[in-house]
Amino acid sequence: MATIEDFLKLDLRVGTIVKAAPFPEAKVPAIKVEIDFGEELGMKQSSAQITKRYEAEQLIGKQVVAVVNFPPRRIAGFKSEVLVLGGVPEKGDVVLLQTDAPLPNGTPIA
Repeated sequence: MATIEDFLKLDLRVGTIVKAAPFPEAKVPAIKVEIDFGEELGMKQSSAQITKRYEAEQLIGKQVVAVVNFPPRRIAGFKSEVLVLGGVPEKGDVVLLQTDAPLPNGTPIA
């Protein structure tokens, strides 16, 4: 079982996708995204396996929730700095987590 202390180690934030492009080099279909997390954290990039429901161009301007304090990972030569969160109704299908009202970029999730 995880503890509340385990949860508190995660830094979850709201950010807005400002760039998105297909990522054909990835082993699993993915989209490269650049996310604005506000003044404190700035711009971060991620590889998101969300191609079943989303096209790159429709992601621009969408707010997402991400874990921003995991170490970066290299994916097919691309530095993925944050983990974008989503619900997984079935394998290979991801529904992005979003707030029900716009929030400032960098807003913490608790």
